[in-house]
Amino acid sequence: MPERDGYIPGVPCWIDTSQPDPETAAAFYRALFGWELEDVMPPGSPSKYYMARIRGGDVAAIGGLPEGAPAIATWNTYIWVASVDEAAARVVAAGGRTLTEPFDVTDAGRMAVFADPEGAVFSVWQAGRHRGARIVNESGSLNFNGLNTRDVAAAKRFYGAVFGWQTLSMAGAELWTLPGYGDHLEERDPGLRERTAQMGAAGFEDVVASINPIPAEQADTPPSWSVTFAIDDADVLAERAVELCGKVVAPPFDAPWVRTTVIADPQGATFIASKFVPQTRSRSESAGRAA
Repeated sequence: MPERDGYIPGVPCWIDTSQPDPETAAAFYRALFGWELEDVMPPGSPSKYYMARIRGGDVAAIGGLPEGAPAIATWNTYIWVASVDEAAARVVAAGGRTLTEPFDVTDAGRMAVFADPEGAVFSVWQAGRHRGARIVNESGSLNFNGLNTRDVAAAKRFYGAVFGWQTLSMAGAELWTLPGYGDHLEERDPGLRERTAQMGAAGFEDVVASINPIPAEQADTPPSWSVTFAIDDADVLAERAVELCGKVVAPPFDAPWVRTTVIADPQGATFIASKFVPQTRSRSESAGRAA
């Protein structure tokens, strides 16, 4: 797929990780994914923001913690909007909270940070010079985003009101869809709809994220947004992460369409790493839920 140059409103478009020690995180991810890293903060700045690239195309970033934030490493999801200020109004009207008011990030764009009614944190991005992830769905780049939630019905009301998202059930999972997104992708990649249908996944071209219900027995698991990276081999990557002082939270396993693993980096930020495996598409819905 050609390099991306922007998104349409309502589509996750960028990820970055906030780290107590961004230099240590940069070393880990450079070795794990082969990222090219550049600190894009002005010379002499006390903070760091490492832009991660593959073949020169932006894929993610690594930064320090915001002032006053808890010393917890996280991965952050950004959703493309036409107007950050209008999005902020929709969030509040739908029962969410504003954690960081809209502000300009030099000429790169404008952003804000919100929490949904359950407390899952996400950001929105109004593009200026920075057009989101340029390379996606390649090994070491963003592949998917997911909402971990206890109240699926409430999440549907909130994200439907804020971004116009709808849902689709497929292979035992429930997925967020954005009407018209498939048309946008078809323009960029003619024949996408037909290929998706031939694989037995008609409608997936409109999907923008997943919904992951938190089991009742995981009472201490907070609602959150997750990020998934595309990889070439889940088993090899899990072994490499441990060699680099990361931790395997969930060993590699097969789920519908993928072989996947969950990793925590050395400072505790977790992410999913997933290899597309069409041969696993026939797994039953119950197997998919168990995984």
